[in-house]
Amino acid sequence: MLGIKPGKTILYKQALSHRSIKENTTDNNERLEYLGDAVLGVIVADYLFKKYPYKDEGFLTEMRSKIVNRQQLNDIAIKIGLQKLTFFNKDDSGLRNSQIFGNTLEALIGAVYLDKGYPKTKDWILQYILIPHLSVDDLELVEINMKNRLIGWANKNNKTIRFETIDEIVDRRRRVFTIAVLVDEVVIAEGKGYSKKDASQIAAKLATEKLGI
Repeated sequence: MLGIKPGKTILYKQALSHRSIKENTTDNNERLEYLGDAVLGVIVADYLFKKYPYKDEGFLTEMRSKIVNRQQLNDIAIKIGLQKLTFFNKDDSGLRNSQIFGNTLEALIGAVYLDKGYPKTKDWILQYILIPHLSVDDLELVEINMKNRLIGWANKNNKTIRFETIDEIVDRRRRVFTIAVLVDEVVIAEGKGYSKKDASQIAAKLATEKLGI
């Protein structure tokens, strides 16, 4: 799947282990996720800086956000098959429908970085992640903030719209929020996430799909 031969296999096992089955931070993938997120951000920033030599900082920042946002990474992780390899509590339906696979991808990037170093990690991300699974040119036309898109549609069509937190639970010491989108006080869609921001964006994305926006 990676296109490379793992050296320190223990790193990859840790990268694939979610906290729902490995609570100890030295065993689960949260630390590697933190590292991978930073490494990916640098590599994407470097790629965009060279691809768009005449674009300003605002454009580059927005493009980087489009590439490394949680939903995008989760979609890529599923495409390459990470949902089949990630070790997590499969009895938890909330986890199955969450964005943990994008987090796993970031952890995997962290593992590759520690195992192979920066130059090889950069080549691997460009060859196996960025170029085959993302059309950067198409992303220029994509509106990343689904919530803003939905609000704009509501204003244009004289609809009332609001986002409401309808549930908040603690799952293994981590809060999970459920946000509902209401159009004219009717629930159109619901989204779950580990932050209200992520849950709102997921709910907004589902609502835009349902409404055909």
